[in-house]
Amino acid sequence: MGARILSVLLILLLVACGQKPVTNVAVLQSGPSNFGDLDPTDWGGPGPRAYPIHGLDISRFQEPINWDAARNAGVRFAFIKATEGGDLADPRFREHSRGAELAGVPHAAYHFYYWCRPAAEQAAWFIRNVPRGDNRLPHVLDMEWTPFSPTCTIRPPGDVVRREAKIFLDILEKHYGRRPIIYTTPDFFEDTHIGRLSRTDFWLRSVSQLPHKRYEGRSWLFWQYTSTGVVPGVQGGVDINVFNGSAEDWLKFTGAR
Repeated sequence: MGARILSVLLILLLVACGQKPVTNVAVLQSGPSNFGDLDPTDWGGPGPRAYPIHGLDISRFQEPINWDAARNAGVRFAFIKATEGGDLADPRFREHSRGAELAGVPHAAYHFYYWCRPAAEQAAWFIRNVPRGDNRLPHVLDMEWTPFSPTCTIRPPGDVVRREAKIFLDILEKHYGRRPIIYTTPDFFEDTHIGRLSRTDFWLRSVSQLPHKRYEGRSWLFWQYTSTGVVPGVQGGVDINVFNGSAEDWLKFTGAR
């Protein structure tokens, strides 16, 4: 409740000063039904609060997390960055994973794809750094353009992108026993037609529109609806996501029932 009051005061202060409050701010209080309470976005339909299962995606940019506080606030899952390219490992991956595990928060790892290295090499690097787990959640291949990369800004054609993605997904599925999902952004999705991949579930970023509108009706498994979420136990803004299903669907998805 204290976090909510502080957030309201902050918004009122910004308005009084003639500034617009930051958009897409989600504040968690006592449970998943309160996610998105202060989100000022007009979704034009059922927004994030329509979904009971919410979770985080995090990386080295998040300081040590109080996972018990986050779980008590309604965090039900976490995707944690593990690797990038073929030689970069997130230095907080094991710390975040261990914390989530001790708090009983289902979690999985994600790999940030690097366009100047073959998919097979990147898959091998991921496997080297991510041990087999309980498989309650699928791992993730994060595919998006990298215009600010200091070493690789190429944009391969869609057929190359889809072929490389399939190689990566196939290798990880064989190793972990569960097919990874793909995280992507609107421009990348449109440019590459990554949605044509068969046997692939998607985690879609859309912070200003409902995902079925932004992605032209594409089905999705997870939706990242903000990158500025305020979550007890997490310092600073954080990405928050929803699972596309009911609480019962979630239990089945995670194998809890």
